[in-house]
Amino acid sequence: MSCATLGKSRAFLVAVTYPVKCGWGLYSLCPFPKEPPPLSPWSHTKAKKQLESTPPQHPEPSLSEAVMPVTKSAGGPQGTVDLKLDLRSPPKSAKKMQNKDSSFWDGHPSESPGLEKTKGITAFQTLVHLVKGNMGTGILGLPLAVKNAGILMGPLSLLAMGFIACHCMHILVRCAQRFCHRLNKPFMDYGDTVMHGLEASPSAWLRTHAHWGRNIVSFFLIVTQLGFCCVYIVFLADNLKQVVEAVNGTTSNCHYNETVFLTPTMDSRLYMLSFLPFLVLLVLIRNLRVLTVFSLLANISMLVSLVIITQYIVQEIPDPSRLPLIASWKTYPLFFGTAIFSFESIGVVLPLENKMKDARHFPAILSLGMSIITALYIGIGSLGYLRFGNDIKASITLNLPNCWLYQSVKLLYVVGILCTYALQFYVPAEIIIPFATSQVSKRWALLLDLSIRLAMVCLTCTLAILIPRLDLVLSLVGSVSSSALALIIPPLLEITTYYSEGMSPLTIAKDALISILGFVGFVVGTYQALDELILSGQALTFSNSTVFIQ
Repeated sequence: MSCATLGKSRAFLVAVTYPVKCGWGLYSLCPFPKEPPPLSPWSHTKAKKQLESTPPQHPEPSLSEAVMPVTKSAGGPQGTVDLKLDLRSPPKSAKKMQNKDSSFWDGHPSESPGLEKTKGITAFQTLVHLVKGNMGTGILGLPLAVKNAGILMGPLSLLAMGFIACHCMHILVRCAQRFCHRLNKPFMDYGDTVMHGLEASPSAWLRTHAHWGRNIVSFFLIVTQLGFCCVYIVFLADNLKQVVEAVNGTTSNCHYNETVFLTPTMDSRLYMLSFLPFLVLLVLIRNLRVLTVFSLLANISMLVSLVIITQYIVQEIPDPSRLPLIASWKTYPLFFGTAIFSFESIGVVLPLENKMKDARHFPAILSLGMSIITALYIGIGSLGYLRFGNDIKASITLNLPNCWLYQSVKLLYVVGILCTYALQFYVPAEIIIPFATSQVSKRWALLLDLSIRLAMVCLTCTLAILIPRLDLVLSLVGSVSSSALALIIPPLLEITTYYSEGMSPLTIAKDALISILGFVGFVVGTYQALDELILSGQALTFSNSTVFIQ
């Protein structure tokens, strides 16, 4: 019932938007007469009919747990003043903004546009989204990763890493569901789940600094997405440079061995700079629906390219006995970084679970999807290494024959990655820019928005120029940020969530072991990637030159 009906006086409504997924709260300040007149029987009947004809409202439960409705009374000569906190359902536009924002904090950016427009997706659609979320540049670097681990150790490690990554995703889903049930929230993202997990921990210090959980997740998410952008720039330069250098020797015959002498062109770093104007234009697109078109184009081009690559590498596989079963331990950290980079899809898990029509089937869909992804990774990584052996390059596309069919694969991937760059960039932009623009007046908001976008895309291009080796960029990004989001944080989250309710020592030991392994991979992988980068020095050996083809 409105304030005007109760008090027949002025009502002040102040709309407040909360940073968490709690919707919109309405504070109402209603001055009442000291003794309100009694309602007549006719008024009671009319009010009852209005209540029966009004559809039930679903208040935002998250805010009701955080802030309870409060009523304060202050006596005075003018009467009584009541301060009430009303919780009302947000308008449709606000709900759309909530759904859009949740995807920014949680997941894989290339999935965000699709998930935003989809409501009540089926189990099959969820499976497709999950598998598609893992199809990026990481899978193209897995053959080199298997080389760094060995033809036996590589596939076994991918199998173990896929199992652990899937287990950590299940942990995240269980913890999010528990807090949703406890706090009566419809949805919980990664950052909120970690924050509430720290609030439930037995440590008073962690409870006091629980908001750090969301900030840590946001930081690693920004680093991960900007790292993806750096990887994309290096990938674009390497593949386009090879196509341009081999254009004079490119033929229509893909069945005969043929020596190709590449025509030297400009340095790879100049190719990166040449992409900068196009990247700047792409990141200036702030409409998510427009970016959805680029997402569709990227998915189609990558799918076609991956099918062509797979049918090529399964042909004429040589004798595998010449390949080492276990590679040197010094190169294994590089395998870890590239592999965990490929399995970085934990951010899309909670948005997918929230969008399912029947979320009870999501754990089974998650296990099935991760099984398919792990099998695909093992297949591509092992077959690629078997096919090309020690000549395997940072991206398997760089080993393809010099005929127009396979050169078109590189160009398709260039188009797909170029379109995906804008989607990956959208996530850190939507985390950083709103905070920055809120600190200035509206007059300068647009200028600051565009300036930040320009600065961020120039930053990714500069980092790519400083580290122009695709294999090192993949390993470095995977070791630094992907290991934290996928392996280190989820087990610790399970301990903080369930420790006060009683956990078996075996479960605690298991979670501690996974986090320790993730942290060791984080430290050793980062060190090895940086060490390789320092050793390469100024004499950088770019992995985009093919001396012969088949």
